[in-house]
Parts: sequence; structure tokens; C-alpha cells
Amino acid sequence: MTKRVTADLRGHAGYQAIQALPGVGPVLAAVFVAEIGDVHRFPGPAQLCSWAGMTPKHRESDTKVHRGRITKQGNSLVRWAAVEAVQRVHLGPLARTKARLTVKRGTNIAKVAAARQLLTLVYYGLRDGHIRALASALQ
Repeated sequence: MTKRVTADLRGHAGYQAIQALPGVGPVLAAVFVAEIGDVHRFPGPAQLCSWAGMTPKHRESDTKVHRGRITKQGNSLVRWAAVEAVQRVHLGPLARTKARLTVKRGTNIAKVAAARQLLTLVYYGLRDGHIRALASALQ
């Protein structure tokens, strides 16, 4: 099965680009490509994160605003793949985000925030076929 998936996605520029992201290997890249499909249906990375259920709930009435946990109303496989990829990251901007937020907010919130950042990079990788910010961001 691995050989077939690799052969089918060999010419996909986005598949090759998102494998350059830290924590994303061939299997998770295939999950992102298969589940997201045509990334051009999303106007921006915020809509992709919302579609995956990675954005916080927002309830507002008059002057009272309450932000809650992530909605989880979206594609659970993409959400799982993003969090799984972030758990293996120990260097770079995603790791710095995760470490900074772990101290302030806790491990789980930090993982979700870093996964949302990763999903933003996945969006640009699938849309453009390369990730321009990757070279400067990984330093």
C-alpha cells in the first residue's frame, strides 16, 4: 500500500513540499493531501484551520465574550495528523511555539496552537507547491 500511495503522489508538488515540514513524513503528508483535496476551495489558511476544527469556540452576547475550547467540528483525521506531527517536533518555530505556550497554558493547548501553525504551513505548501517561509523559519 505504501508503494502505491508513494507512486500515486510522486508528481504532486504539494505532497513533496509539505514533507519538508518538521514532523510531517510520507504518511502524514498523504493524509493531508487526501483529506484536504483541492486546497483552492479555502480562501486562506484560517478557513482551513476552521474546517479542520482547530479554532476556538467564540460565544458573544452584547458586551460579554467567551472563548472556549476548539470546536472539533471538522475533519478529525486532519486534526489528528496535525497534532501527531507537532508531537514529534523538537526544533524550529513550531517547537518554540509549543515550548513557550506549554509554560503559559499547558501541554495540550500548546500542541493545538502549534498544530494550527503547522496547518497554516500545510495550506501554503499545498497551494504553492513550496513553502517560502520554511527556509527562514527553520533557522
